[in-house]
Amino acid sequence: MDFASIMAAEISKKRKPEPTSKSPAEPAPKKYMKRSEIEAQRRREYEEEQKRLEKERREKAERKRQEEEEERSRREATKAKQRQLAEEKRRRKEEETQQLGKEGPLAKEGLDSSDEANSSEAMTEAEAIEKLRSMGEPACLFAETHPQKVRRLKRLLAALEIKNREATPPLSEEEMVLSPGDILDDKDKVYRQLAAWFALVLSEWEITLESRSSALKDSFQGKAAANSMIQAKTYMVPLFRHFKQRDLHEDIYTKVCEIVVEAQARRYVRANDVYLRLSIGNAAWPIGVTMVGIHERSAREKLHEKGLAAHIMSDEVTRKFLQSIKRCLSFCQTRWPPEDPLQLMG
Repeated sequence: MDFASIMAAEISKKRKPEPTSKSPAEPAPKKYMKRSEIEAQRRREYEEEQKRLEKERREKAERKRQEEEEERSRREATKAKQRQLAEEKRRRKEEETQQLGKEGPLAKEGLDSSDEANSSEAMTEAEAIEKLRSMGEPACLFAETHPQKVRRLKRLLAALEIKNREATPPLSEEEMVLSPGDILDDKDKVYRQLAAWFALVLSEWEITLESRSSALKDSFQGKAAANSMIQAKTYMVPLFRHFKQRDLHEDIYTKVCEIVVEAQARRYVRANDVYLRLSIGNAAWPIGVTMVGIHERSAREKLHEKGLAAHIMSDEVTRKFLQSIKRCLSFCQTRWPPEDPLQLMG
């Protein structure tokens, strides 16, 4: 064997075999890439990412729109249910009022004999018969006793009073203005004026909130303002009940009248001062307004010396409707602004 054949055999051993499984259509991976190719690949990745984000935004907006529609439908269903309940309550009240004069003498057989005696001791049988005849009712029903006759007369009088109150025409804005002389002399008139004025303030407050833009209504501040109005309206239900029954506490009655007189005159700072004296006492209130010169113990002693009561802390119901009166004052100074800027509350 010559040298050439030996070298050829050795060279063939050193050579690597060609890959047989590799497809000829597959391009070989590039070891180096052009800058334009890198930029094109980056642009493709960026566009795919933007498409994915846009799809997620559309899906999120669609979900939000569906949730808002569901929430709106729930609110409408709740309002419709509340209107239906109010209508049923009003209808039941009318039926009860109509039944008051139609009930027989044995409608309340379960009453004790002592209760019957107490109800009839203040009125004689002749007086009861005379009042029943004056109202166009029978003087005596079959097997009716004197206490039952008195109870029937009281039910008729109560039904007549409710009918007269409902038939009373609403007050105009001029008739709502309180006169300081009527506060103690004509309480029935003042109670009607108080109820009408606070009802006017609440209705104006609700109209003002409804007239806002949709964006402001859906904002956090807009929802908080609407919740504050609804809460104040709920808290003032016991106050309107006191107005209707004419049984508001004397101290609270006079102070509420003073607040309304000052608010109607657009002197809101004075009205706020009356509210503070009513809510946390006549002697102790400057402590809550960061004033100096009054010690806590001294203020407490002065408060109890005069027999004054901090009504806002006496019970939860009173505290809530007094707080709602303060919110009504805050709305009034924006709805009916004062002529003097110094009368704006802080």
